[in-house]
Amino acid sequence: MGLLVTHLSLADFRNFERLELEPSPTVTVLVGHNAVGKTNTVEALQLLTAGTSFRRPSPRELVREGERSARLDARLEGDGRVIELRCDVTTEPSARRFSRNGKRCQAADMPGDLMSVLFSPDDLSLVKGSARLRRDELDAFGRQANRGYANVLAAYQRSVEQRNRLLRDEYPDPSLLDAWDASVSLGGATLLAARLRMFTRLAEKVSRAYEAIAGGESLSCAYRCTLGEGCEGMGREELRELLLERLAANRPEDLRRQQTCVGPHRDDVTFTVGGRDARTYASQGQQRSVVLALKMAEVELAGEILGSRPVLLLDDVMSELDERRRAAAVEFVGGGIQTLITTTNLGYFSPELLAAAEVVRFGE
Repeated sequence: MGLLVTHLSLADFRNFERLELEPSPTVTVLVGHNAVGKTNTVEALQLLTAGTSFRRPSPRELVREGERSARLDARLEGDGRVIELRCDVTTEPSARRFSRNGKRCQAADMPGDLMSVLFSPDDLSLVKGSARLRRDELDAFGRQANRGYANVLAAYQRSVEQRNRLLRDEYPDPSLLDAWDASVSLGGATLLAARLRMFTRLAEKVSRAYEAIAGGESLSCAYRCTLGEGCEGMGREELRELLLERLAANRPEDLRRQQTCVGPHRDDVTFTVGGRDARTYASQGQQRSVVLALKMAEVELAGEILGSRPVLLLDDVMSELDERRRAAAVEFVGGGIQTLITTTNLGYFSPELLAAAEVVRFGE
């Protein structure tokens, strides 16, 4: 089954003075009223496994009011291994420091042992929201699945930021723009090649999962590249040359708008249900099925890439799904995936699942 979270310990984190939790190897249900710390627990696990938080908090926000530091610890066990993960948060200086088995490491190193896939109510806007949300979803998965992806993404983003800064100058130096075009095209081609490889594998799984959830209804996923059609079959060098050409051709528009308008930071993903654009024509239920299918696909692909399934974090999404989609989610997590679910209502779950799960009550 691979690595599992066997213990979570929090000290002065968010609203907790102290929390000790031993998650089930299968399903753990955290139940309680709002604002009692259920989502904070999920956030702590995401920080320790992904190195990031979906809330994008400052260190100050992570430390309990009146305190100067917080500590998060998780113990992973499986395959004959024991791994201790730790995050120390301080307000003065404002910092988060990660360690693995007592040795300092970077946040980007945290997913190397066990990935996490989070599904929160905010994710339900992935289909109808902005392109940035869909790009961020792909890149967040890529960063966890491959340390190299994180490095490539960071380098590309720095190049784009430097080029944009130059574009905002009153009289930009053309030779400097040429140099940054070369940097952006190389980084962008490397990122795009990696993103397209990952997307191709993910899209197939999303379509299959959606068909199962929606009773045979078809879904197709497409990557919309600002470089035009046909990028999927290109190698990195071809993509670099094409991006370099587009940057040069688009320079007058970039100068007018003072920003780089082509490249993977402007790409999008589209979902088509029954031949119609899901963003415009799909019902709310269909859009939520797409997002649920996407999360299922991420779990499956993570297992293929890392050789073990990630921990699945479902934060208060059962209340946002109808009965059929809740049933699909419950059936999926019952397939041997370590899962933490937060909820205010145990009525969303079958007696069979609750009997097999670890139920932890908050606020009592």
